[in-house]
Amino acid sequence: KNRCRQFFSYVNGYNSDDPEAHEKKDLKKMTMRELFKYYGLQPETIEFVGHALALYTDDSYLDKPAEVTVKKIQLYANSLLRFSKSPYLYPLYGLGELPQAFARLSAVHGGTFMLNTPIDEILYNGSEQAIGIKSDGKVATCKYIVAAPEYFREKSMPVAKVVRCYCILAEPPPHTRESGSCQIVIPAAQAKRQTDIYVLVLSADHKVTPEGRYVALVSTTVETDDPAAEIQFGLNLLGHIIDKVVTVDDVLAPRSSGNDDKVFLSRGYDATTHFQTTSADVFDLYKRIFGQDLEIRTKNASSEE
Repeated sequence: KNRCRQFFSYVNGYNSDDPEAHEKKDLKKMTMRELFKYYGLQPETIEFVGHALALYTDDSYLDKPAEVTVKKIQLYANSLLRFSKSPYLYPLYGLGELPQAFARLSAVHGGTFMLNTPIDEILYNGSEQAIGIKSDGKVATCKYIVAAPEYFREKSMPVAKVVRCYCILAEPPPHTRESGSCQIVIPAAQAKRQTDIYVLVLSADHKVTPEGRYVALVSTTVETDDPAAEIQFGLNLLGHIIDKVVTVDDVLAPRSSGNDDKVFLSRGYDATTHFQTTSADVFDLYKRIFGQDLEIRTKNASSEE
């Protein structure tokens, strides 16, 4: 406990711009494995820090400069302090609110949404670059197309499979302090697997279920010929399950960057339930399209007021 406390004390006080806070450690060169070893953390603690706090999906981070991981842990801690009970935010009425918010913002800036519109043909120029679509005899032109990989099967490929179990509960999972929501990350090593298992529980607090009901999602990357059995470790944490549905889906990824044909595809959703990889995919899409990193600037206090 003392070693762990010393580690978190160092992480909390670390400031890349303040050499005194480095304690003679160059985290731009020192690997995370070396930093863990310096503080003598046990394997179980390392798994928790790397996968449940820094939200890594594998252990490749251990041999990379430690500063990135330290800042990820700081982000988790700062988010927890800001929102008190959880470092996560989830939209009321479900994730469908996010595209609706995007649609409203897009309309303000002149965007047009055409729902349930069939696409008859993708139009290309002589250089095999996308220049528009044809629908019901009408043509909409564009500089490039951004799409999910399911719309362009010939330009995407499966890179993994994900098993998901959607469950209906009558009460919160045991040992969660009667919380209306929770996120559980089970590190792969603790379940004797190669990939983590994720558990997400939501309730009427988020306007996604009736009062007295909870919805849970347990997911992981498929590693065997029996996907349903692979999520049992997570299901065991939920307590009594009223009903459940299991699905297995391909995770699709683009075959190319999209710069040649001007068709920029996102990646399919992986097993994670915290959406960090989805956010990273948005940043990757932006860089592929515009050739530069997307910078997110926070509003200052005066503009928020």
